[in-house]
Amino acid sequence: MENQTRARRFYVSGRVQGVGYRWFAQTSAEQLGVAGYVRNLSDGRVEVYAIGIAGRLRELSDQLRRGPRLAAVTDVSESEAELLVEFASGFSVRGEYEG
Repeated sequence: MENQTRARRFYVSGRVQGVGYRWFAQTSAEQLGVAGYVRNLSDGRVEVYAIGIAGRLRELSDQLRRGPRLAAVTDVSESEAELLVEFASGFSVRGEYEG
């Protein structure tokens, strides 16, 4: 079960837009071998959709809670997500408010 590929969705709140958070999330995910995407939401949060094994997703969660130097993360909510194969081949930064 620990080595099974799964997907999680993270919603990050605080000062997380305009501080390089999306690029931080991308770098962290790529270093961990996690696929998916990150995007800004219109309500000021950042959404991270991540695909990987459980241990790597936990490590990513820890990184997202820390954030880049200029960020001030106040909350990270996370939940299991459907595994969307179209995002399984790499990690991308998506445009702002892109659906």
